[in-house]
Amino acid sequence: MPDAPYLTSPRRRGPRNGVRAVAAVGVVLAIAAGGSYAAGLGPFARGDDGPDPAAMEQARAFLADWSAGRLPNAAGRTTRPGTAEEVLQSFTAGLDIEKPKLTAAKDAEEAEDGTLGVPFTARMPISGLGTWTYESELPLREQDDGEWKVDWRLSLVHPRLSDTEKFRLERAETTPPKVTDREGTSLNGGQYPSLAPLLGRLAGDAGGGGPRGAVELVDRASGEAVRTEASFGKKPDPATADRPVRTTLDATWQSAAEQALAKADGKNAALVALRVDNGEVLALANSPSTGFNRAASGTYAPGSTWKIVTSSALLLKGAVEPDDVVDCPKYLTVGKEFHNVETSEHPGATFRKDFTESCNTAFISLRGKLDEGELGKVARTYFGVGQEWHVGIPTYDGSVPVPRDETEKAASMIGQGRIQANPLIMASVTATAVSGEFHQPSVTAGNENGTRTEPLPGKVVTQLRGLMRDTVTDGTARVLADLPGEVGAKTGTAEVSDDQDNNGWLVAHRGNVAVAVVVEEGVTGGGSAGPVVHSLLSAVPEDPS
Repeated sequence: MPDAPYLTSPRRRGPRNGVRAVAAVGVVLAIAAGGSYAAGLGPFARGDDGPDPAAMEQARAFLADWSAGRLPNAAGRTTRPGTAEEVLQSFTAGLDIEKPKLTAAKDAEEAEDGTLGVPFTARMPISGLGTWTYESELPLREQDDGEWKVDWRLSLVHPRLSDTEKFRLERAETTPPKVTDREGTSLNGGQYPSLAPLLGRLAGDAGGGGPRGAVELVDRASGEAVRTEASFGKKPDPATADRPVRTTLDATWQSAAEQALAKADGKNAALVALRVDNGEVLALANSPSTGFNRAASGTYAPGSTWKIVTSSALLLKGAVEPDDVVDCPKYLTVGKEFHNVETSEHPGATFRKDFTESCNTAFISLRGKLDEGELGKVARTYFGVGQEWHVGIPTYDGSVPVPRDETEKAASMIGQGRIQANPLIMASVTATAVSGEFHQPSVTAGNENGTRTEPLPGKVVTQLRGLMRDTVTDGTARVLADLPGEVGAKTGTAEVSDDQDNNGWLVAHRGNVAVAVVVEEGVTGGGSAGPVVHSLLSAVPEDPS
């Protein structure tokens, strides 16, 4: 049988930067129509205008099994199970296809050979390259016993797959450009583990050094390419291919950030440090260091660190002054019972005391001072939250929905409800609060800036800086009080669910740097995120160069 065992051996063409043929897919088989057609009963002869529901169900089931990798099950729904399983396995494995997504159309059409054709869309993610999308069609034939089966033929896998042509995956061998910090120090995943998942992306986006490849249709007999079905990646620019990709990161800060996360005691955690004056990211670290980038793409309730934004909204409209009395009871009911951490209370407290001790009930009692959606408007207008950021790496840029009811409005005052952020956002919020001006964060230079913000009034900035400084000297961020320099901070505790401990947050600023840390299930911000921030700021200069 030609082409057995259906995969050609890998081929290498050209020198180091040439193209390597990874695998070939092909089966040369005589395709015979399986099963007989029930005479006199067409696929639409069911008393209505639509196709037989049993046929459509079989088509969707075949595609679902194929998508889920249940290839024996999918093949069993065809007229030639053995052949079908072999071809499907060869096609998906030979082209490095992972978790295909196959979606049947709602319509179907009867063909001249008596089969029912069900169109479908195939989205084939090819490992490390991208998704190959194409359209094909499943032919279904009714058997003598009335059961519908997929009438097996090569062309249903892809319209161009045949006994004379097959597909081959070509991967280009590329050497990505070196990635450096702001001073030209080389960054690598071994020394800076949190950067390992990002370095390939940074190199590829900046220099065209990322993965490249193509799916080619080739002649079975000669092995020559007939056409290119799909291409992935961009060709490197000769002018920049060998030029290092310089980031805004600082090797000293990045190393300190990686080491500081050891203070999270093995819990999932993330840290971002950035410059206040321009938003340039100095360090970005995650624990664990592999996989998901919690620091920039995570979606967390920011808890009481969000009170920086809430305070800004209240101070902007003169709804409260730092030394106004805003009582802090243990409990406050707004649709549900809200309380403070460890059910603390501060009778007769000033707003300053409410901020430094992170009093939830006091902040919630001021909800009537803000209009519906006003908190989100302030977050967007002054802090850029919810606008589209172009940082140089994938990010989640925050969300502050309009509250659906009074209970959700109460929760939003303390960074709960549906408010979502991450350490990158909260480091930026901190930088904006203490400088008065939002700067879109960046990891690489030259990113598009589509954000539109307004500066905070100088009076509000002065008030926020004072509140954050008092939180370090007399409040919940006293863990940072022994650090050199004028440090300001805000702690946060964010509820997750009834069966999980709270997430711990802490944001801080010193000199020209703002920092944000989240520790999942850290219980309290001062107790879990506090030691991480303390470790970082103890290991780096008071101000970056």
